[in-house]
Amino acid sequence: MKRAVFPGSFDPITLGHYDIIERGLTVFDELILAIGVNASKKYMFSLEERMHFLQETFKNETKIKVMTYKGLTVDFCKSQDIEFILRGLRNPGDFEFEKAIAHTNRKLSGIETVFLLTSSGKSYISSSIVRDVIRNNGDYTSLVPDVVRVK
Repeated sequence: MKRAVFPGSFDPITLGHYDIIERGLTVFDELILAIGVNASKKYMFSLEERMHFLQETFKNETKIKVMTYKGLTVDFCKSQDIEFILRGLRNPGDFEFEKAIAHTNRKLSGIETVFLLTSSGKSYISSSIVRDVIRNNGDYTSLVPDVVRVK
């Protein structure tokens, strides 16, 4: 059984994340959506809200688990006996950043990273853009799953 971790802060989950997760389900038998917890980072949404967004969005998908973790993603993967990390790429900048992390993760642990390109219609969406739109009272509803449309 091929299992992968899709790590992120998901602050909040966007339709870009959703795109990668849905397409990742065609590659892997199980996906763990792993919310990384970083005590020094200021989040817009609480950990409980972010977990709820993911659980509610994928409540009918039996191949998905939602978990949280602290520390290195590869250590979390090892604790869950996971051999793959799934990551989405929106642009060349993402590729350069993610490539360095993937090489480091493989060197540290042997865990492979699998990249999927975000669909062209969603490649501009990022959580930071969504947060900025929310902070400025803009209409962010076309950028996120329905469950996030609560604020």
